[in-house]
Amino acid sequence: MVVVVVLLVLAMLAILAVILLRRAGGGRFPWLQFYMKGREAGFVFHEINLLRRVAIENKLDNPTALFWSMKQLDRALKGTIIRHRARSQEQDPEYNHLLAKLFDLRKRVEFDQPKYKVGIKSSRKLMPKQSLRIMLPGLGPFSAIVVENLNRYMAVSRPQGPKLPEGFSWKNQKVGVYLWRAEDAGYFFQTKILEDFIDRQYPIVHVLHSDNLVRTQKRTSLRVDCDLPAELFPLKSIDGANDKPEDARGLRCRVADISEGGAAIMIGGKARVGLPIKVQFTLGDTQVSMNGVVKGITFDEKKNRSLLHMQAAPPAPTTRNRVLTYVYNLFGERETVGPPGKRPETPARPEGIVLKGAPGDSRTGEGGAPGPRTMEPRSAADPRATTGPRPATGPRPTTGPGPGADPRAASGPRSTADPRAQAGLRSPTGQRSSDGPRPATGRPGS
Repeated sequence: MVVVVVLLVLAMLAILAVILLRRAGGGRFPWLQFYMKGREAGFVFHEINLLRRVAIENKLDNPTALFWSMKQLDRALKGTIIRHRARSQEQDPEYNHLLAKLFDLRKRVEFDQPKYKVGIKSSRKLMPKQSLRIMLPGLGPFSAIVVENLNRYMAVSRPQGPKLPEGFSWKNQKVGVYLWRAEDAGYFFQTKILEDFIDRQYPIVHVLHSDNLVRTQKRTSLRVDCDLPAELFPLKSIDGANDKPEDARGLRCRVADISEGGAAIMIGGKARVGLPIKVQFTLGDTQVSMNGVVKGITFDEKKNRSLLHMQAAPPAPTTRNRVLTYVYNLFGERETVGPPGKRPETPARPEGIVLKGAPGDSRTGEGGAPGPRTMEPRSAADPRATTGPRPATGPRPTTGPGPGADPRAASGPRSTADPRAQAGLRSPTGQRSSDGPRPATGRPGS
């Protein structure tokens, strides 16, 4: 008799649970099946409950798609953000906690894709234009790019980096190669250089293939290319960093790519690894500050600029959610940016400041080097500000320049119709290209 009563009670509880699930779901969707699908997909109970709540609020036709569809998750995220923005609840802790959990699930579904799980074992799988960092024993790194990948070897641009002894040849050198494969992971392998064609118009080396690539590091956050104007503030220590916007002006720079875990920042001049910094920029109408430490530097000696690879300190929940909204492009903010992978050609009027430490004033470099300067508009009295046609002053003289004179100087100041003059760009010597005729070149007879 007792057993029968227990069975009846269990049956009634099961029926009650089904009724409650249906009512909680706000419709006739089989929410018991929803929970079972969630468990099959590897989600725990509180994650499934969160997704059920989101599915109800966004009135999804097929809530189970949240377990595998990035499109449905993006729709749910967008709807959640719009509703809370309409209520002016962007700073509400409960809302930011909910949004953070949704972004965690979005990242999980993103990295469950095969392209993030299947690595490579052989260098034969590398594609042309793949960037490489090559190390000699006790010397490096040297940067190079895969030009062509053949069956026995890779044709690679001749490595550029620290100065090598005169007459040095890469042939038969044993090297270590590091690389980061897009949307995959980092890799390392050891090999040797077969040939060094230094005498060609475009010098290359032949690198022997390896079938023993070691996967050193997997991507843990989605990183996207961008081109955002920003300001950089050297810090004394990362421990005292905060997300509060700075009122003072920082060093002008550009954010070249961004993720929740860091950013790549283009600056003029040099910097050092280990430098604590704050980067401040704008996403839409939101000012964002990220703090972190420079973990790596790619220096372009010809253009005198550096790409800083910053590992970010854990940001505030509101900052993280705003960055991820941009990264996943929920509102189409990145559609106005150039094609993916395109780097800014130069930072906005770089000052060439060498960042070697954390100065007392965040606007100065080592030794009190000045921060970025503002360019004042020219007055109307300045003839270079004239944008209209030149007045008719009669025909120009047909005689050429005098002996030894620079023929370019005979044409007078460059007109502001020249786009370089309008932009105020600087020549390699540091003179602004709109500042009139170029100085004498020092040729004989000048």
